[in-house]
Formats: sequence, structure tokens, C-alpha cells
Amino acid sequence: MLFRTWKKITAVVALALTVSCVSHSSLAQNPNLVITQADVVAMRIGVQKEGRFQNAYNDLRATVDRQLVQEINVPVPKDGGGGYTHEVHKKNYQYMYNAGLIFQISEDQKYADSVKDMLLEYAELYPTLDVHPKRKVNSQNPGKFFWQSLNEAMWMVYTIQAYDLVKAAIPAADRATIENDLLKPVAEFLSVGQPSTFNKVHNHGTWATAGVGMAGYVLDEPEWVEMALYDLEKSGKGGFLRQLDELFSPQGYYNEGPYYQRFALLPFITFAKAIENNEPERKIFEYRDGIVYKAIDTTIQLSYAGLFYPINDAIKSKGTDTIELVHGVTIAYGLSGERGLLSIAEEQNQVILSGDGLLVAEALDQGLQLPYAYRSVAFGDGNDGKQGALVIMRSDLDGEQSVLFKPASQGLGHGHFDKLTWQFYDLGEEIVSDYGAARFLNVEAKFGGRYLPENNSYAKHTVAHNTVVVDEISHFDNNVKVGNANWPTLAYFETSDEGSVSRASIATAYPGVNLDRTLALVNLPELGRTVVVDVFAVTGQSKQQYDLPLHYLGQLIDTSFPLQAKANNLQMLGTDNGYQHLWLKGQATPDSGLAKVTWLNKNGRFYTQTSLVDGSETFLFTQLGATDPNFNLRNEQGFIRRVKSNEHTFVSVLEPHGEYNPSKEYTLDAVSTVTSLTYTEQDNVVFVELSIAGNDYLIALNSSAQNAKEVTFKNSKYTLSGRLSVFSQK
Repeated sequence: MLFRTWKKITAVVALALTVSCVSHSSLAQNPNLVITQADVVAMRIGVQKEGRFQNAYNDLRATVDRQLVQEINVPVPKDGGGGYTHEVHKKNYQYMYNAGLIFQISEDQKYADSVKDMLLEYAELYPTLDVHPKRKVNSQNPGKFFWQSLNEAMWMVYTIQAYDLVKAAIPAADRATIENDLLKPVAEFLSVGQPSTFNKVHNHGTWATAGVGMAGYVLDEPEWVEMALYDLEKSGKGGFLRQLDELFSPQGYYNEGPYYQRFALLPFITFAKAIENNEPERKIFEYRDGIVYKAIDTTIQLSYAGLFYPINDAIKSKGTDTIELVHGVTIAYGLSGERGLLSIAEEQNQVILSGDGLLVAEALDQGLQLPYAYRSVAFGDGNDGKQGALVIMRSDLDGEQSVLFKPASQGLGHGHFDKLTWQFYDLGEEIVSDYGAARFLNVEAKFGGRYLPENNSYAKHTVAHNTVVVDEISHFDNNVKVGNANWPTLAYFETSDEGSVSRASIATAYPGVNLDRTLALVNLPELGRTVVVDVFAVTGQSKQQYDLPLHYLGQLIDTSFPLQAKANNLQMLGTDNGYQHLWLKGQATPDSGLAKVTWLNKNGRFYTQTSLVDGSETFLFTQLGATDPNFNLRNEQGFIRRVKSNEHTFVSVLEPHGEYNPSKEYTLDAVSTVTSLTYTEQDNVVFVELSIAGNDYLIALNSSAQNAKEVTFKNSKYTLSGRLSVFSQK
């Protein structure tokens, strides 16, 4: 990876910088957090040229101008997330940051005065405040402006940057008031006032250390910077560097999952940029082999069709165009010059007003962007990368298809009890789905915009996901502490022209039960199609109930077996561990052979899950919404394969097929073309024989340590070149 710094300043820029420094000679060090004086001079030149940067500046200035003429509003906090005062304070810090940017580029004093006046209003209000009235008692540290200190830290991250941008233009007396009555007390409240959060290795701690650390640079409090880096006692047991050590794997995967990786990215990259600009000798962007840069790149990889994979406490509407990743891509391009990042920036269609943002805008104006290389990859989990993994399999043989396999660690308190679960995506849509978080973010009427009670009673439970549940009890008996101490073992992951395959297992989700799953996204080039092969082996010590749910998005079309519907007598599927939220809509016990379930997704394609059954499995068709008096849960469908045994192997193939076009009134290939499916395991190789669309295939999943080997199967010899081998049987 080629890292570069922002040093290419022309003679014209250097001359302008000299003039700028003279005009504010008494405080020449500001700004110098994410944006430096050199950046400002370059931006002032950049806005004079037609192009994306000029357009972004004009658009933002027009937005700021509309807010500038409005009366300053700094209300007494009273509302929770999404409420009026919450949103006003959020808009205020965003406005101050934007107005500070416009001041630096335009040099128009009115913008600095506007920020100053708002900060003085806050400085008058803050000393009068107690902790927030809507705080979550006995749960999280509260804020004063906001119901939780996390939002307070976010306010600080933005506001200290705004102050850095206008500080040189504010009279000394006003600076003293703002610093002594507002910024310093807030920094102290977020640090020594809440040590459990500040020292915590968690995204809340990241926001707090970033805000306080940047305040240390701006307010000339070097001790704050040291505390932010190493914790309040400067022991190294907490703080920003420990967060970089503990929360990311060596590949840059964040322990809490993609949604929170995106959320935590902004304080990581902004504080890192501030450290680099103020203390380049720390070489922060080289720390842990460039972990900050890797985290940005990995965040992009953790997306499909512009949205992040919704594992753990994720909200499905968040994607690569979120402001956190816009900043991330901008800084990453400034560091590396990787042209693939420009294609992501082009899709984001947002230009950041910064030195790095200028580089991105000018590169896009010159058409330098190259396609970003999405890849099949296993991201090791845990700080050592050995606590399981999050596996992404991709194929573009028949549209953009992706399998997400989750033999990952718990993910702290935001994690879900769903080891070895999976999701499938096709033609830009989620097909085999994951619930994510039960939350209406910032919708005050829905539990104050916080996580709903159903997040704990359903979304986190194993039955809400696509993995085996034993005796209707969630993995680790729904104990977060136990879950955090245990994770699956990734046996292997491999990708090749034939597809991608991964195998993982865990023996600690249930006492005496081993869960072992192999998933493969298999390319069938003769058909121009792909299929997903799923082999899930469960081994216990006594006869128990094994449930394997599959949650899908779409309309049920057909089953290959008679289905007994429960249309007039709906019952809850169970009483606890998420089962109480599932209506039993119908059930069947298919005869030995192939059991097919077909549904139609909104992308216009049909999907059939063909399961190999022995006559002992009962299929339970469910609908979400039971025990939900406040209608908090989404109305989603699924079916559960249930068997009672001491050991059982669930074998299935997911087959995308056909097209439904209501506009042109035609339907093509709505019926599954799988006619035969068998499963055999010998010599550490799983052999799946598949007949589909008139073609016969032998799919070999090789678990041997030796990747290349000769095998004999049904009197024929085969050479296995890797973990996945696909043989067309002519």
C-alpha cells in the first residue's frame, strides 16, 4: 500500500499560506485538526475552478446561508432520540461545523460570528444543566444535551472541529467564555466525569476519546491527548490506541459488525487525522500495519449493492453513502491514491470540503476512477484475527450474487446469538434474510428511538436467524458474557473460478452438541447460473430437538409437498427465546426424497430451497408478529426444518431461477429444475450430486488438510485441486 501525505503545495499556494498566517499571526496554528492551514489555502484556490469541489462548496454555502438568517435556537434538553430538542442539538453541531468550513474558505467573518454566537449560547446554557431527563436509568452513562453520553461525544467531535475552524476569528474574551464555560467542562464530563465510558474498549469509548483528544489539541491541553490515547490513568489498558488494538482484527474487521464499523469509523479516522497533523512523529496511520486504512477498505467490502450486511444490531438502511464512510473514503484516498476508491466516491456523490476532499474531487473531474474490487474474503474476527471469521462469497456469473456466512465472534453487547448463520443476496436484493436490529432509529414514538424490547426478546435470539436451534434455546443460553468468551472455529475458506466455499464449527453453543456447517456458492458456467450448497451437521449425545430456520424475503409461491395450513387457528410457535413472536401458519412432514419451497422476491426472480429429507423432518411455516401488542416487529416469513435426533445432517441447495415481469405480463422458468440431490461423505470429502436443468454435477467439498488429492467416488477417479471442485457429468 502506498501512503502519501499532503505536501504538494505550489508556489502560489505557499504564498497564499504566508498571507493567511500573517492575517491571524497570533493564532496561526488553527485550524489544525482534520483540516490544516495548507488545506485551507488549497481549498480557496480549488473553489475558483469549475468542477465538483466548487459545486460542493456552493451547495454547502447556500445551505449554511439559509440557516444563518434563522434565529439561534439552543433549547433546554428534554427529548430522547429523535425528539425535538435532540434533533435541534444535532443540527446545531452540524451547522457549526459547516459554517466553520465556509468561513475558512470564504474568509467572510459573518460565518465565524454565527458559530461564535451559537457557542456563547451553549456556554450560557451548559452550566445550568443536570444530566438529561430522558436518560436511561441504571443502564448507560447519560449526557446533558442528549439522553446518552455517546451523543454528547458526537457533539464534541463535531463542535471542537467547528471551534478549531473559527477560533482565530473570535475575540479573546469570547474565546475564554466558550472554552471555560463550555468546551473544557464538556471534555471533563466526557472523561473524568464518566471514566467507565471513556476507558471502555467500545464504540462509545471511541467517540469520547476522539472528542476529548481533539479538544486537547485545540485547547492546548496535551494531558487530554495522552489520556485519550492511553486512558485516564495513561496505563494503556484503555484509550484510543487500545481500541485500535482490541476492536479490529489484523485485516481491519470491527468486532461489533459492519453497521457499528461504519458508525465507529468517523471518530477513528478524524482523531487519527488530527494526530497525524499535530504529531506526525506518532505515525498513527502506520500503527498496526496501517489498521486505520484497512478498516476503511474493509468497511466497503462489508457491503452489497451499497448497503451494509445487516448482522448483529444493524439497521438495514445504512450503506456506503453514509457520511462516516464518505469521510473514510476521502481520507483513504488522500493517504493512498488508490483509484478504486474513486468509484466509491463517485457512487457516494458527496464531496467533503477538506484537503483530501479536494484531491478526490479533482481526480473525479479528471476521470481517474477505476472499478472498486469487491472480493470473496474471510475477515478474521477478534484482535488476533483468530476468533472465528466473517465470510463473504461473491459471484457475478448470473448478476451480482453474494453469500454472507457468519462463523464470527459474539460482537459484544450488540452481537446476536446466531453462530454459523448465513444470508444470500441476488440482483441487488436480500433473499435469505437476517432481521438485524429491532429499532426505529430516532423515531420518538417507538420507544424513544432506542432499541425496542423486541430486540432482546426476538432479534437477538437464534431462531431469528438462519442457524440451528437446539431444544428452542438460543446459543449460549442467551448469555452475552458466555457468548463473548466463545466463538466458532473456521476450518477453511477458499475461493476460485469454481466458486467459494467455507466450513466452520462450534461445540460450545450448547453443552454436548457440535454444530458444523459447510456453505458453498457454486458457479455452474454451462448453465450461466450459480447455486448455494448448504451442509449442516449437528451431533449431540442424546435425542434432542434440532430446528433449522430459513428466513426469506418474498412471497411464498409453492411447495413440493402438501401443506397443512393453520388459517383459522394461529398459535405461537413457542413461549420463549424468540419463539413466542412466531405464528405457526402451516406445517408438513415431507416424504423421503426432495422437499422444495419456492418463493418470489421483489427483484422478479424465483428462489427454490431444495432439501434432502429422510421423512423425519417437519417443516414449520412461520410469520413474525405474535406477542407484539405495539406492532413493533416487521411482518416477515420463514420456515423451520425440525427433527428430533441425537445427530442429523441438514442438506439443501438454493437455486435462483426464472423471471416474473408483471409490467410486460410474462413469467419464465417459475419451476425449480433440480431433479436429483444426493449427499455422501467419505475420506474427509463431502460429495454432493446435483441434477439441475438437465445437467449432472458432482460437487466435492474437500476438508482434508491436503488441498490437492486423488479420490475415488462410485468407481470413478477425480482430482481435487482445492477445497471446492465441480465436475460436470456428461
